[in-house]
Amino acid sequence: MNIKILGSGCKKCVALAENATAAARAEGVDAEIEKVTDIIAIAGYGIMSTPGLVINEKVVSSGRVLTVADIGMLVKEAAA
Repeated sequence: MNIKILGSGCKKCVALAENATAAARAEGVDAEIEKVTDIIAIAGYGIMSTPGLVINEKVVSSGRVLTVADIGMLVKEAAA
């Protein structure tokens, strides 16, 4: 599974990356967590505010830091 964190590296982006890592671990999913900081690449996903969360190339959240539990549900759905 591929999980991308879209953002400049701000505190919210770091928190989202940590939550995504914890969620993947809690769900027992082998996930590659990738941080995308290039503005052009982020714009390519069509989000207007960061941080953004992309799971298997599908934007699932933008503009907020999801909890570990919320990301866990999204990971579980994507893995099914």
